[in-house]
Amino acid sequence: MGSPPSAFLKQKAIIFLRFFMIMFLCSIPEKPDLRSKQSYVNSSALSYKNSSNISSLEKLNLDGYFSFDNIEHAAKDFGNRYHFHPTAVLYPKSVSDIASTINYIFNMGSTSEITVAARGHGHSLQGQAQAHQGASCGLMFCMRLLTWACTEIMDRLPSSHHRGTLSNAGISGQAFRHGPQINNVYQLEVVTGKGEVITCSEQQNADLFYGVLGGLGQFGIITRARISLEQAPKKVKWIRVLYSEFSKFSRDQEHLMSSENSFDYIEGFVIINRTGLLNNWRSSFSPKDPLQASQFISEGRTFYCMEIAKYFNSDESDLVNQKIEDLLSELSYIPSTLFMSEVSYAEFLDRVHVSEIKLRAKGLWEVSHPWLNLLVPKSKVSEFALEVEQSNIFNNPRRRYFLSGGIPILAVPSSTGKDGLQHILTQNQRILDFCCKPNIGAKQYLPHYDTQEEWQAHFGPQWEVFVQRKSTYDPFAILAPGQRIFKRQ
Repeated sequence: MGSPPSAFLKQKAIIFLRFFMIMFLCSIPEKPDLRSKQSYVNSSALSYKNSSNISSLEKLNLDGYFSFDNIEHAAKDFGNRYHFHPTAVLYPKSVSDIASTINYIFNMGSTSEITVAARGHGHSLQGQAQAHQGASCGLMFCMRLLTWACTEIMDRLPSSHHRGTLSNAGISGQAFRHGPQINNVYQLEVVTGKGEVITCSEQQNADLFYGVLGGLGQFGIITRARISLEQAPKKVKWIRVLYSEFSKFSRDQEHLMSSENSFDYIEGFVIINRTGLLNNWRSSFSPKDPLQASQFISEGRTFYCMEIAKYFNSDESDLVNQKIEDLLSELSYIPSTLFMSEVSYAEFLDRVHVSEIKLRAKGLWEVSHPWLNLLVPKSKVSEFALEVEQSNIFNNPRRRYFLSGGIPILAVPSSTGKDGLQHILTQNQRILDFCCKPNIGAKQYLPHYDTQEEWQAHFGPQWEVFVQRKSTYDPFAILAPGQRIFKRQ
């Protein structure tokens, strides 16, 4: 990816006016050779434990430590579809631990075959943050113990919350206003594939700065970041409304995103309104008109749901209520489907975790989460929606979220029906095939491909710049093997 023009980083609102975020929470069907690798532990990789290359790493003077035993957890990620067992896990406690280890591996040269994957809380999909690749020896860096040098500011928050990371852009319901997370970064500290610790920004080492932001971990491991903050509100008015027509839904979303004084958070999704743990979204809200809501017949019907939020402090309640009423009066949602809740800002931020707790209690969390996230140009989103509707993709109650948002969705274990993994994967290949048409211009977010040719097509004219930066900052392809972009040199 080439260095973006400054206008790209500055014109934050343009992102969501030009693109809609499509999150179908499904995935690419595995090709036969990849499918056979699920739950796969390579015995040849495990034999590296006793090799001189790996054993010599234990001699490094580190603040953290290596672990070779009981590391099966590192072979999983959130998608829970690919399982590549690392040879060892490093638990770094300092940036020096990361830099020293990578530098040591780099100095071994191209014959060591050791690769490194950085892992936080394991929320990646499709093995993207797993360590093992082919015959290489995979190390996992567990980043959760890393000591961060930062000052905690309790009343401030990042300008752009995100469903992703600095390596993956970071897009959420606030991106229409602040841009993705990577638009709100002033400076980074990065450990490259040579083990160099480099500070970079727009003014300093800009080539690396622009490469690492959204660079899928290919050029370095981010160890520190200076990001934009704003005053944290105390409360949130959290609202959901339903639409039966996509044209009205998309028109209202765009209207709110382009308004000067609009809501603070805007997302949307598709839902088949059925009862049950995964679809009982109304339990967190109260209807504006209980009588109207009770008479609304919706069981089994497909709707477009817009989720919006307005932030405020206690002394602003009357003003905010009036503003919300004015904004809602401009929209064309189904009147009886207006649901609202008032929560603390902390509760709003933690809403996905609440869903996780419910799913864990039912034993439904650590199952396959087949996601497909797409960026579709605004000019093509209606055509895309029509194609998806005609493919009956929404006849599955678990495939709900659409247009810039979603919460974790799963495939029902052992099911061979429409809610089963294989059916979801097969059905969604049809969507990917449609997106491959030259006139659609869709791109995967959190991209995943199996061949370098597919990656080259994804990056298009920026591919050569991407390759050049890889050769500059990670010439032996030590970093991020799970993306399957480059093979260990």
